[in-house]
Amino acid sequence: VQLVESGGGSVQTGGSLKLSCAASGLPYGTYCMAWFRQAPGNQREGVAYITFDGVGTYAESVKGRYTISQDNAKNTLYLEIKSLKPEDTGMYYCAARLARGCLLERSVYLFWGQGTQVTVSS
Repeated sequence: VQLVESGGGSVQTGGSLKLSCAASGLPYGTYCMAWFRQAPGNQREGVAYITFDGVGTYAESVKGRYTISQDNAKNTLYLEIKSLKPEDTGMYYCAARLARGCLLERSVYLFWGQGTQVTVSS
């Protein structure tokens, strides 16, 4: 399994970004994919996950501004972030779990991308 994130950048408060994660090697049908965020000096935290059949779940802190989606035909995971705030700054990682039972828990994800940096300035 290989995961490659892209789409990060430097934006001003109030802007938006759409992150992408290109996946390869994932077996069809049974997996969870998630986005995690790691701010400087903080632990990596889960912000959203999506099941193979497209059901998304979000951390309370990002509900209403973050949207997770996937294009199974393109094997690509997305995270759209609107109304960006300085506290959204961090490295964003996508992760894959080859089993049912999705969680926003870092320990259950076996495969990780290298991350894409998001920096929000006020």
